[in-house]
Amino acid sequence: MRESVCFDDVLLVPQLSDIKTRSSVDLSVDLGSGPVLGVPFISAPMDTVTGHRMASAMAEAGGLGVIHRYNSIDQQLDLFEKSKYAAAAIGVTGDFLERAESLFDAGCNILCVDVAHGHHTSVKLALESLRSHLGDSISIMAGNVATLQAFNDLSDWGANIIRVGVGGGSICSTRLQTGHGVPTLQSVIDCAMSDRSSLMIADGGIKNSGDMSKALAAGADLVMIGRLLAGTEEAPGDVVQVNGKKCKVYRGMASPEAQVAWRGEYRSNEGVSRTVPFKGPVKDILNELERGVRSSLSYSGAKTLQEFRAKADFIKQSSLGRVESGTHIDI
Repeated sequence: MRESVCFDDVLLVPQLSDIKTRSSVDLSVDLGSGPVLGVPFISAPMDTVTGHRMASAMAEAGGLGVIHRYNSIDQQLDLFEKSKYAAAAIGVTGDFLERAESLFDAGCNILCVDVAHGHHTSVKLALESLRSHLGDSISIMAGNVATLQAFNDLSDWGANIIRVGVGGGSICSTRLQTGHGVPTLQSVIDCAMSDRSSLMIADGGIKNSGDMSKALAAGADLVMIGRLLAGTEEAPGDVVQVNGKKCKVYRGMASPEAQVAWRGEYRSNEGVSRTVPFKGPVKDILNELERGVRSSLSYSGAKTLQEFRAKADFIKQSSLGRVESGTHIDI
Protein backbone atom coordinates (compact mmCIF):
# COMPACT_ATOMS: atom_id res chain seq x y z
CA MET A 1 0.00 0.00 0.00
CA ARG A 2 1.52 3.32 -1.06
CA GLU A 3 1.61 6.39 1.17
CA SER A 4 0.41 9.90 0.35
CA VAL A 5 1.13 13.42 1.55
CA CYS A 6 -1.13 16.36 2.26
CA PHE A 7 -0.31 20.04 2.52
CA ASP A 8 0.61 19.95 6.21
CA ASP A 9 3.01 17.03 5.71
CA VAL A 10 5.55 19.02 3.68
CA LEU A 11 7.50 22.26 3.56
CA LEU A 12 9.39 24.06 0.83
CA VAL A 13 13.11 24.53 1.51
CA PRO A 14 14.29 28.19 1.34
CA GLN A 15 16.87 28.85 -1.38
CA LEU A 16 19.28 31.55 -2.51
CA SER A 17 17.28 34.51 -3.78
CA ASP A 18 18.17 37.71 -5.60
CA ILE A 19 14.60 39.02 -5.65
CA LYS A 20 14.64 42.52 -4.18
CA THR A 21 10.89 43.10 -4.08
CA ARG A 22 7.82 40.87 -4.27
CA SER A 23 6.38 43.11 -6.99
CA SER A 24 9.01 41.80 -9.42
CA VAL A 25 7.57 38.29 -9.18
CA ASP A 26 5.42 37.30 -12.17
CA LEU A 27 2.35 35.23 -11.24
CA SER A 28 0.69 35.32 -14.66
CA VAL A 29 -0.87 32.25 -16.27
CA ASP A 30 -1.74 31.92 -19.95
CA LEU A 31 -4.98 29.96 -20.33
CA GLY A 32 -4.40 29.36 -24.02
CA SER A 33 -7.59 30.26 -25.87
CA GLY A 34 -8.81 32.10 -22.77
CA PRO A 35 -7.38 35.21 -21.10
CA VAL A 36 -3.95 35.62 -19.52
CA LEU A 37 -4.51 35.83 -15.76
CA GLY A 38 -2.46 38.12 -13.57
CA VAL A 39 -2.71 35.72 -10.62
CA PRO A 40 -3.35 31.94 -10.61
CA PHE A 41 -6.54 32.18 -8.52
CA ILE A 42 -9.96 30.83 -9.54
CA SER A 43 -13.14 31.06 -7.48
CA ALA A 44 -15.19 27.88 -7.13
CA PRO A 45 -18.49 27.43 -9.02
CA MET A 46 -20.60 27.28 -5.84
CA ASP A 47 -23.83 29.15 -5.17
CA THR A 48 -22.42 30.67 -1.98
CA VAL A 49 -19.13 31.68 -3.62
CA THR A 50 -19.38 32.82 -7.25
CA GLY A 51 -22.12 35.01 -8.65
CA HIS A 52 -21.58 38.07 -10.81
CA ARG A 53 -20.11 40.23 -8.04
CA MET A 54 -17.46 37.65 -7.14
CA ALA A 55 -16.66 36.99 -10.81
CA SER A 56 -16.15 40.71 -11.40
CA ALA A 57 -13.98 41.05 -8.28
CA MET A 58 -11.86 38.09 -9.35
CA ALA A 59 -11.34 39.66 -12.77
CA GLU A 60 -10.35 42.98 -11.21
CA ALA A 61 -7.79 41.15 -9.07
CA GLY A 62 -6.34 39.38 -12.11
CA GLY A 63 -7.96 36.02 -11.42
CA LEU A 64 -10.99 34.19 -12.77
CA GLY A 65 -14.46 33.52 -11.40
CA VAL A 66 -16.52 30.50 -12.45
CA ILE A 67 -20.22 31.32 -12.23
CA HIS A 68 -22.16 28.45 -10.68
CA ARG A 69 -24.71 26.39 -12.63
CA TYR A 70 -27.33 25.91 -9.92
CA ASN A 71 -29.98 28.03 -11.62
CA SER A 72 -31.85 28.30 -14.90
CA ILE A 73 -30.08 29.03 -18.18
CA ASP A 74 -31.56 32.54 -18.25
CA GLN A 75 -30.47 33.21 -14.67
CA GLN A 76 -26.92 32.05 -15.40
CA LEU A 77 -26.78 34.13 -18.58
CA ASP A 78 -27.86 37.16 -16.57
CA LEU A 79 -25.06 36.55 -14.05
CA PHE A 80 -22.54 36.09 -16.85
CA GLU A 81 -23.58 39.25 -18.67
CA LYS A 82 -23.23 41.25 -15.43
CA SER A 83 -19.70 39.91 -14.93
CA LYS A 84 -16.31 40.86 -16.50
CA TYR A 85 -14.69 38.14 -18.56
CA ALA A 86 -15.99 35.29 -16.38
CA ALA A 87 -16.11 31.50 -16.90
CA ALA A 88 -19.30 29.53 -16.32
CA ALA A 89 -20.10 26.03 -15.11
CA ILE A 90 -22.28 23.40 -16.77
CA GLY A 91 -23.21 19.82 -15.96
CA VAL A 92 -23.11 16.65 -18.09
CA THR A 93 -26.81 15.76 -18.38
CA GLY A 94 -30.12 17.47 -19.03
CA ASP A 95 -29.79 20.95 -20.50
CA PHE A 96 -25.97 21.04 -20.37
CA LEU A 97 -25.50 21.39 -24.13
CA GLU A 98 -28.18 24.05 -24.50
CA ARG A 99 -26.65 25.86 -21.52
CA ALA A 100 -23.18 25.62 -23.05
CA GLU A 101 -24.31 26.92 -26.44
CA SER A 102 -26.23 29.80 -24.84
CA LEU A 103 -23.19 30.83 -22.81
CA PHE A 104 -20.91 30.49 -25.85
CA ASP A 105 -23.25 32.66 -27.94
CA ALA A 106 -23.21 35.26 -25.14
CA GLY A 107 -19.40 35.45 -25.35
CA CYS A 108 -18.28 32.98 -22.71
CA ASN A 109 -14.96 31.46 -23.83
CA ILE A 110 -14.28 29.22 -20.80
CA LEU A 111 -16.75 26.53 -19.76
CA CYS A 112 -16.37 24.37 -16.66
CA VAL A 113 -17.78 20.83 -16.77
CA ASP A 114 -18.56 20.67 -13.07
CA VAL A 115 -19.11 17.24 -11.49
CA ALA A 116 -17.84 15.60 -8.31
CA HIS A 117 -16.38 12.49 -10.01
CA GLY A 118 -14.79 13.63 -13.24
CA HIS A 119 -13.29 10.29 -14.27
CA HIS A 120 -16.60 9.04 -15.61
CA THR A 121 -17.98 8.04 -18.99
CA SER A 122 -20.66 10.73 -18.73
CA VAL A 123 -17.88 13.33 -18.65
CA LYS A 124 -16.25 11.70 -21.68
CA LEU A 125 -19.50 11.91 -23.65
CA ALA A 126 -20.11 15.50 -22.54
CA LEU A 127 -16.61 16.64 -23.51
CA GLU A 128 -16.84 14.96 -26.91
CA SER A 129 -20.25 16.55 -27.50
CA LEU A 130 -19.01 20.01 -26.49
CA ARG A 131 -16.00 19.79 -28.79
CA SER A 132 -18.21 18.56 -31.61
CA HIS A 133 -20.65 21.46 -31.23
CA LEU A 134 -18.34 24.29 -30.18
CA GLY A 135 -15.01 23.36 -31.72
CA ASP A 136 -11.58 24.27 -30.39
CA SER A 137 -12.13 28.00 -29.98
CA ILE A 138 -13.38 27.54 -26.41
CA SER A 139 -11.44 26.46 -23.33
CA ILE A 140 -13.04 23.60 -21.41
CA MET A 141 -12.30 23.08 -17.74
CA ALA A 142 -13.33 19.71 -16.29
CA GLY A 143 -13.02 17.56 -13.18
CA ASN A 144 -12.67 16.71 -10.46
CA VAL A 145 -10.08 13.94 -10.68
CA ALA A 146 -7.54 12.44 -8.32
CA THR A 147 -5.17 10.30 -10.40
CA LEU A 148 -2.71 10.56 -13.27
CA GLN A 149 -4.80 8.17 -15.38
CA ALA A 150 -7.87 10.32 -14.87
CA PHE A 151 -5.95 13.51 -15.73
CA ASN A 152 -4.66 11.97 -18.95
CA ASP A 153 -8.08 10.63 -19.89
CA LEU A 154 -9.83 13.98 -19.44
CA SER A 155 -7.11 15.64 -21.47
CA ASP A 156 -7.57 13.10 -24.24
CA TRP A 157 -11.35 13.53 -24.09
CA GLY A 158 -11.06 17.26 -24.79
CA ALA A 159 -10.45 19.15 -21.53
CA ASN A 160 -7.60 21.65 -21.67
CA ILE A 161 -7.89 22.73 -18.00
CA ILE A 162 -8.42 20.02 -15.37
CA ARG A 163 -9.49 20.32 -11.73
CA VAL A 164 -7.47 18.01 -9.49
CA GLY A 165 -8.65 17.05 -6.00
CA VAL A 166 -11.35 14.70 -4.68
CA GLY A 167 -12.75 14.91 -1.17
CA GLY A 168 -10.48 17.60 0.25
CA GLY A 169 -12.83 20.58 0.42
CA SER A 170 -13.63 22.04 3.83
CA ILE A 171 -17.36 21.38 3.38
CA CYS A 172 -16.95 18.11 1.44
CA SER A 173 -17.78 14.81 3.14
CA THR A 174 -17.07 12.48 0.19
CA ARG A 175 -14.28 10.66 2.02
CA LEU A 176 -16.49 10.13 5.08
CA GLN A 177 -19.50 8.98 3.07
CA THR A 178 -17.75 6.86 0.43
CA GLY A 179 -14.23 6.15 1.70
CA HIS A 180 -12.82 7.46 -1.59
CA GLY A 181 -10.33 10.26 -2.16
CA VAL A 182 -6.69 11.23 -2.38
CA PRO A 183 -5.06 14.13 -0.53
CA THR A 184 -5.06 17.04 -2.95
CA LEU A 185 -1.31 17.67 -2.81
CA GLN A 186 -0.62 14.01 -3.59
CA SER A 187 -2.99 14.17 -6.56
CA VAL A 188 -1.18 17.28 -7.82
CA ILE A 189 2.20 15.55 -7.48
CA ASP A 190 0.91 12.50 -9.35
CA CYS A 191 -0.85 14.45 -12.12
CA ALA A 192 2.22 16.63 -12.64
CA MET A 193 3.84 13.55 -14.18
CA SER A 194 1.47 13.81 -17.16
CA ASP A 195 2.91 14.40 -20.61
CA ARG A 196 -0.33 16.07 -21.74
CA SER A 197 -0.54 19.82 -22.32
CA SER A 198 -3.66 20.46 -20.24
CA LEU A 199 -3.36 22.95 -17.40
CA MET A 200 -3.90 21.74 -13.83
CA ILE A 201 -6.02 23.35 -11.11
CA ALA A 202 -5.41 22.29 -7.50
CA ASP A 203 -8.88 22.21 -5.99
CA GLY A 204 -9.72 21.31 -2.40
CA GLY A 205 -8.10 21.49 1.02
CA ILE A 206 -6.34 24.81 0.44
CA LYS A 207 -6.43 26.72 3.72
CA ASN A 208 -3.98 29.58 3.17
CA SER A 209 -1.39 31.07 0.83
CA GLY A 210 1.17 28.52 2.04
CA ASP A 211 -1.01 25.67 0.76
CA MET A 212 -1.49 27.56 -2.51
CA SER A 213 2.27 27.91 -2.86
CA LYS A 214 2.88 24.22 -2.17
CA ALA A 215 0.29 23.25 -4.81
CA LEU A 216 1.82 25.58 -7.40
CA ALA A 217 5.34 24.36 -6.60
CA ALA A 218 4.20 20.72 -6.88
CA GLY A 219 2.92 21.20 -10.42
CA ALA A 220 -0.43 22.98 -10.40
CA ASP A 221 -0.84 25.88 -12.82
CA LEU A 222 -3.74 27.37 -10.88
CA VAL A 223 -5.58 27.01 -7.57
CA MET A 224 -9.33 27.00 -6.99
CA ILE A 225 -10.67 28.41 -3.74
CA GLY A 226 -14.06 28.42 -2.05
CA ARG A 227 -13.86 28.67 1.75
CA LEU A 228 -11.26 31.44 1.61
CA LEU A 229 -13.71 33.58 -0.36
CA ALA A 230 -16.91 32.55 1.41
CA GLY A 231 -18.38 35.13 3.76
CA THR A 232 -17.09 38.13 1.82
CA GLU A 233 -19.25 40.99 0.58
CA GLU A 234 -19.11 39.70 -2.98
CA ALA A 235 -20.11 36.11 -2.13
CA PRO A 236 -23.81 35.44 -2.90
CA GLY A 237 -26.17 35.38 0.05
CA ASP A 238 -27.39 37.65 2.80
CA VAL A 239 -25.49 38.64 5.92
CA VAL A 240 -27.16 37.06 8.96
CA GLN A 241 -26.70 37.46 12.70
CA VAL A 242 -25.54 34.37 14.62
CA ASN A 243 -24.97 34.85 18.35
CA GLY A 244 -24.60 38.55 17.74
CA LYS A 245 -21.97 38.15 15.01
CA LYS A 246 -22.30 38.82 11.28
CA CYS A 247 -22.12 35.63 9.16
CA LYS A 248 -22.93 34.22 5.74
CA VAL A 249 -23.86 30.71 4.67
CA TYR A 250 -21.24 28.54 2.98
CA ARG A 251 -22.35 25.14 1.71
CA GLY A 252 -21.06 22.31 -0.38
CA MET A 253 -23.01 21.75 -3.58
CA ALA A 254 -23.40 18.06 -2.64
CA SER A 255 -24.92 18.99 0.71
CA PRO A 256 -28.61 18.17 1.23
CA GLU A 257 -29.41 21.88 1.68
CA ALA A 258 -27.86 22.86 -1.66
CA GLN A 259 -29.42 19.96 -3.56
CA VAL A 260 -32.90 20.68 -2.23
CA ALA A 261 -32.48 24.36 -3.12
CA TRP A 262 -31.63 23.75 -6.77
CA ARG A 263 -33.45 20.54 -7.68
CA GLY A 264 -36.02 20.04 -4.95
CA GLU A 265 -34.51 16.87 -3.46
CA TYR A 266 -31.20 15.39 -2.42
CA ARG A 267 -29.81 12.17 -3.83
CA SER A 268 -26.55 11.93 -1.94
CA ASN A 269 -25.02 13.47 1.15
CA GLU A 270 -21.44 14.40 0.37
CA GLY A 271 -21.27 17.90 1.78
CA VAL A 272 -22.32 20.14 4.65
CA SER A 273 -23.76 23.61 5.10
CA ARG A 274 -22.29 26.01 7.64
CA THR A 275 -22.17 29.70 8.51
CA VAL A 276 -18.83 31.49 8.29
CA PRO A 277 -17.87 34.90 9.70
CA PHE A 278 -18.55 37.90 7.50
CA LYS A 279 -15.17 38.98 6.11
CA GLY A 280 -15.82 42.26 4.31
CA PRO A 281 -14.49 43.05 0.80
CA VAL A 282 -12.98 40.10 -1.07
CA LYS A 283 -10.17 42.28 -2.44
CA ASP A 284 -8.59 42.30 1.02
CA ILE A 285 -8.54 38.48 1.07
CA LEU A 286 -7.17 38.24 -2.47
CA ASN A 287 -4.47 40.84 -1.81
CA GLU A 288 -3.30 38.92 1.26
CA LEU A 289 -3.22 35.63 -0.65
CA GLU A 290 -1.29 37.22 -3.51
CA ARG A 291 1.26 38.72 -1.14
CA GLY A 292 1.78 35.30 0.47
CA VAL A 293 2.35 33.53 -2.85
CA ARG A 294 4.69 36.26 -4.07
CA SER A 295 6.70 35.89 -0.86
CA SER A 296 6.81 32.14 -1.37
CA LEU A 297 8.37 32.50 -4.81
CA SER A 298 10.87 34.93 -3.33
CA TYR A 299 11.93 32.40 -0.68
CA SER A 300 12.68 29.93 -3.49
CA GLY A 301 14.47 32.58 -5.57
CA ALA A 302 11.93 32.16 -8.37
CA LYS A 303 10.66 35.01 -10.54
CA THR A 304 7.94 33.03 -12.37
CA LEU A 305 5.64 30.12 -11.61
CA GLN A 306 7.49 27.98 -14.14
CA GLU A 307 10.80 28.68 -12.38
CA PHE A 308 9.13 28.03 -9.02
CA ARG A 309 8.08 24.52 -10.09
CA ALA A 310 11.52 23.78 -11.51
CA LYS A 311 13.36 24.87 -8.36
CA ALA A 312 10.95 23.52 -5.72
CA ASP A 313 12.59 21.41 -3.01
CA PHE A 314 10.13 19.67 -0.69
CA ILE A 315 10.84 18.02 2.65
CA LYS A 316 8.47 16.04 4.89
CA GLN A 317 7.95 17.25 8.42
CA SER A 318 7.09 15.34 11.60
CA SER A 319 4.02 15.89 13.76
CA LEU A 320 6.13 18.11 16.03
CA GLY A 321 7.36 19.93 12.95
CA ARG A 322 3.75 20.70 12.05
CA VAL A 323 3.28 22.21 15.51
CA GLU A 324 6.42 24.29 15.12
CA SER A 325 5.32 25.43 11.66
CA GLY A 326 2.24 27.15 13.06
CA THR A 327 2.11 29.99 15.52
CA HIS A 328 2.57 28.42 18.96
CA ILE A 329 3.00 31.25 21.44
CA ASP A 330 0.51 29.66 23.87
CA ILE A 331 2.09 26.19 23.89
